[in-house]
Amino acid sequence: MKVLLLGAGAREHALAWKISQSRELWKLWCAPGNPGMEQRWACKAIDPCNPAQVCELALTLGIDLVVVGPEAPLMCGVADALRKLGIAVFGPDAGAARIEGSKAWAKEVMSAARVPTARSEVFTDLAAAEARARAWGPVVVKADGLAAGKGVVVADSGEEAAQAVRALGKLPAGATLLLEERLTGPELSLIALCDGERYLLLPPAQDHKRLLDGDQGPNTGGMGAYAPAPLLNPVQLEEVGRLVISATLLELSRRQQPFRGALFAGLMLTPQGPKVLEFNCRLGDPETQPLMMQLDEDLLPLLAACAAGKLTQTKLKLKAGASVGVVLAAHGYPDAPRAGDRIEGLEVPAAPGVERFLAGVRKDAGALVTAGGRVLTICAQAPSFEAARALAYAEAEKIRFAGKQYRRDIGAHPAI
Repeated sequence: MKVLLLGAGAREHALAWKISQSRELWKLWCAPGNPGMEQRWACKAIDPCNPAQVCELALTLGIDLVVVGPEAPLMCGVADALRKLGIAVFGPDAGAARIEGSKAWAKEVMSAARVPTARSEVFTDLAAAEARARAWGPVVVKADGLAAGKGVVVADSGEEAAQAVRALGKLPAGATLLLEERLTGPELSLIALCDGERYLLLPPAQDHKRLLDGDQGPNTGGMGAYAPAPLLNPVQLEEVGRLVISATLLELSRRQQPFRGALFAGLMLTPQGPKVLEFNCRLGDPETQPLMMQLDEDLLPLLAACAAGKLTQTKLKLKAGASVGVVLAAHGYPDAPRAGDRIEGLEVPAAPGVERFLAGVRKDAGALVTAGGRVLTICAQAPSFEAARALAYAEAEKIRFAGKQYRRDIGAHPAI
């Protein structure tokens, strides 16, 4: 099978690493890829959000399956364009990708599907939203569209909520705003591989969003994750699959927008049971990195089956133990990450059981330097959480660049 993987982050690096192990793979291309991916696979410098460029490349290479990593190409209609040419795609069409692209539409879908979620109100009038936020008090304020991780504010008071409305209302993604009740409980990432009707749950994972240990500091795109997260038992997982994933797939099919790809449910485990905080239309980052390490399964045929609408497998084979991923971030992340710091230590092979998935990295005069907020993810798999954490953190110490930031408590204290 000839496969084209779209994306350039640590998530895509991990996907490439896993796909390349498949017995069904003939050749893998990445577009645009990153310096870490270039060391092992052919990379093509195209814009993954340009449907014409992606289609031309796929036709030229005779691609059998396109795997889309990030959400942006999906929302730009790349999957739609490829499917019109008869090229299989793991990733939803633009219509179904709105489950991530529009929080208001996602809430509408959840309501129709009776998916448990937080109570919310939608506003297109900024003044009305501000008045309601001030009256509501402690509330979550969300921009409807994508805002590069800056579209959600958890307000502790009515005045803080009103300030959030004014700030988010200035964003391009904030023409429509949501006010949502604040839920309490640990968060959990549950990702399903979907073929439009059927689904296959990946192990539950837990992300660490805050920059600093103990869930302190500003929100980020994610400072690390581990899997499997021991927050739901098998019976509870099956129930979430039925109430959240299956119900959503049925509703999207009813709307003639079948979802073929990775449906990501961000959950909060409240005292009243699991509730959906948000949906994403793709695999998570940094969750994908440890998840790929934990799978003891050939991923490629599962992705192909989802793309073809022919998923029959219902359970995954997993490695014993756990996988832990630790993100190394640049100086100044998340507000103003500094670029150009030389990265040292990558030239030395990683320890057994450890992989290094690159993201915000570029080449400069033959050296690798920082080129983004989250620079790379160190992942380790071992027979226990403790051993996996020890491996990951030992490797994190070996990688050096000025201003390196990382959390030292990834997976240390699962909130149960």
